Amino acid sequence: MKVAQVGTKHGHAAGVYQVMLEHPDVEVVGCFEPDEERRAFCESSGMWDDAVWLDSFEEILGNPEIVAVASEGANRESLGHTEAIVRAGKHCFYDKPAGDDFHRFMRVIEDAKGQGLEVTMGYMFRKHDGFERMADWVRSGFLGHVFQIRAHMSTWLPERSEGGQFTDRQGLSYHRGGVLYDLGGHMLDQIVWMMGRPERVTSYLQNANSSVREFMDNTLAVLEYPNALVTLDIAAMEPRPMARRFEVYGTEGSAIMEPFEPAEQLRLCLSESKGGYGEGVTMLDLEDRRRYVDTFAAFVRTIEDGAEPLRSLDHELLVQETLMRCTGGLAG
Repeated sequence: MKVAQVGTKHGHAAGVYQVMLEHPDVEVVGCFEPDEERRAFCESSGMWDDAVWLDSFEEILGNPEIVAVASEGANRESLGHTEAIVRAGKHCFYDKPAGDDFHRFMRVIEDAKGQGLEVTMGYMFRKHDGFERMADWVRSGFLGHVFQIRAHMSTWLPERSEGGQFTDRQGLSYHRGGVLYDLGGHMLDQIVWMMGRPERVTSYLQNANSSVREFMDNTLAVLEYPNALVTLDIAAMEPRPMARRFEVYGTEGSAIMEPFEPAEQLRLCLSESKGGYGEGVTMLDLEDRRRYVDTFAAFVRTIEDGAEPLRSLDHELLVQETLMRCTGGLAG
């Protein structure tokens, strides 16, 4: 299956390109970067030595042999790229989040549905060993009534960085919600998969430390469900290594994972023995899987073999809608 990539400014662009190169059933035709200065930086950086550079977007859009395209531009440009990819009748692996214009993204998804195309968002924990187990426990009722989830996914970002990626505090200040906009979708992808659409969202967006005053670097979102509360907090200045943590609490058990990158262990606590686990605390060892390998492989199987996608197009819309509600792009 022939694929290509547009854009290199997303923080995961080089990693996704490498994953495509390594997939045994995929032939990567090349990558187009519309910013000439950015392309020159990539060519000299050493991170893109395996790239074949294309000279125009039309080389991708107008090539009927290219079946799918990875959309890896900066967050401020990638929705336009994805819209063009889908309009051209190609499947899209679209790295998160889905821009700032939710209604435009809705139109892209409707176009994809009408053409029978797959659009997979690049949320990197869909095949994560720990998150898969926790989601199964929540969705099946194994933990009883889930009444609370806590998600913490902070990072450390420089004020400014070279290379024109817009992934530093200056670049991300372009987006409402700042660091919550940039990283929140990874957690919301899991949260709404487990819990569905929240009834109400309340957010607290603060500049606590950054010299770029427009950048929200200390953020909290509270998602209200009929009988549950979910809190999501993300900051941009946590010292490395970050203590990324995901906690689920139910009436019959709880599950806690820290850190979830790298995946190490999951603490399961049950009020009574079931499912092969004893009463009380069980520490489960996790497989630390490389980002994107399994999610891209699932994307390919959906296109080539008609396999069920990991997430539906309606789920992709729900994640983006919830993110926009959290960051102020839509009413809460």
